[in-house]
Amino acid sequence: MGKTPTYRVVSNPVSTDPEDTGELTVLFAGESQTKPDHRVGPKIVDYYLLHHVLSGRGTFKIGEVKKELRAGHTFLIPPRQLVGYASDAEDPWRYRWVAFAGRQASALAEAAGLGPAHPVADTGERREPAEYCRSIFEAFKARKSSASLEAAGHLHLLLAALRDAATEAGPASLRPDSHAEELVRQVIGYLSTQYAEPVTIETMAEALGYNRAYLSRVFKRHAGMTPIAFLTQARVDHGRRLLRERPELTVEQIASSVGFRDALYFSKQFRRRYGESPTEYRQSSRS
Repeated sequence: MGKTPTYRVVSNPVSTDPEDTGELTVLFAGESQTKPDHRVGPKIVDYYLLHHVLSGRGTFKIGEVKKELRAGHTFLIPPRQLVGYASDAEDPWRYRWVAFAGRQASALAEAAGLGPAHPVADTGERREPAEYCRSIFEAFKARKSSASLEAAGHLHLLLAALRDAATEAGPASLRPDSHAEELVRQVIGYLSTQYAEPVTIETMAEALGYNRAYLSRVFKRHAGMTPIAFLTQARVDHGRRLLRERPELTVEQIASSVGFRDALYFSKQFRRRYGESPTEYRQSSRS
């Protein structure tokens, strides 16, 4: 006995114009049990359209690339790309979909591991992608004033789940060089965002999941300085920017804003790096 075809879709009750989506807006969401050999396209759309396959099989074609898909696969249709897809004649697929647009859409899709060059993700038996698609659908169905914000939050979680699945499907371990580069990237990212906080190498190593001595050794070998030296440099550099851009702040306030508890120590480090005191630099930058 064949599966009964269904089709349900609900749009964002707050905003559905793809030309006016700001940073990121989910436009609509839906779910369908397709008919055997159900075909869509070839066609183009003006937004990102993500499908997650719940059951059954089908094919997806983008450009010259054709993929055979099954349950657990997610495929992304990017804007203005000619695509077509069709359900299997014997085991037609059931899927959920989410459409989104905005200035952040492309970068978020790439961050999730999806894009024109790699439009399909295999999430295996993970349940999160299907659940987040359904949560977006339910948020729109409830038609609350917060539906757009709620849907955007679920979309971020959906894309994060796709990224996790792609990471798990990748190589079991990084090559020594790429591992070191990834560690250095993580340290730089951590210190570049946490410089104003009372950072210690111990807390950073714990947060990143590395032994303190190992982290410091690898970072120094590849970055040419210790993590502490990088942190101090980042703080001084941000202090220099504030000296130029915020003339109403005192040197003490700037020192505190970039993570130095002692304004004299900030001044000492500033002079060591730039050859003049913060006050002298501020005066010279004004002139």
